[in-house]
Amino acid sequence: MTPEDRRIAGQSLLLSGLSEDIRTNLLDGSHAQEFDRNATIFLQGEQARSIFIVVEGWVKLYRIAPSGAEAVVGVFTRGRSFGEAVAFRSDLYPVSAESVTPCRLIRIEAARMLRQIEHTPGLATAILSATFTHLHSLVAQVEGLKARTGAQRVAEFLCELADCGAGGCTVTLPYDKVLIAGRLGMKPESLSRAFAKLKDHGVTIRQNNATIDDLEALRDYAEDDPANAWAR
Repeated sequence: MTPEDRRIAGQSLLLSGLSEDIRTNLLDGSHAQEFDRNATIFLQGEQARSIFIVVEGWVKLYRIAPSGAEAVVGVFTRGRSFGEAVAFRSDLYPVSAESVTPCRLIRIEAARMLRQIEHTPGLATAILSATFTHLHSLVAQVEGLKARTGAQRVAEFLCELADCGAGGCTVTLPYDKVLIAGRLGMKPESLSRAFAKLKDHGVTIRQNNATIDDLEALRDYAEDDPANAWAR
């Protein structure tokens, strides 16, 4: 594990609230793994024994429905952790994890963290905080599916990726459009229509780049209640 691996892990929600000594102790017994694109990290139904922190790249969590359709539950990138809740219960993974791009992950054995909790109650709080963040994200996804149009969901997604606070900027789409559609609860053809609609809101798509004319205006559009259109 490199010093950069440790720095990124230490800034993750899971470990950032812990003292330097505790973080060092946990990471000393962990290791980094690299995965090629589309590699399986774990499968739905496997025994959960590890927690993962993304150092580089993107990872998707997904479930396969009885019909065979894939439902994307979440997409994680640098500094994000996943697998906490089920690993600490020695439960089965309720989802599968796959690398969307070539990626590097830190793998922490759940048993090691459980032993550490006995001596560091604050670690349990950190785990609860990370789990709550995942839950909050899922609730936000459900709200978006129920209360926002497809174009608004895409607009919000672009705003989340933007690294500027206001004005114009260019965003690089981090993974392929089929996965973006799945992440936003849409079909690929619906995503294309949403991108076309966002042209009227100052968004231009060229290959894997999205140019935003006015980030604040796009954010206002993403947060607007669709029902307001009936009152105009």
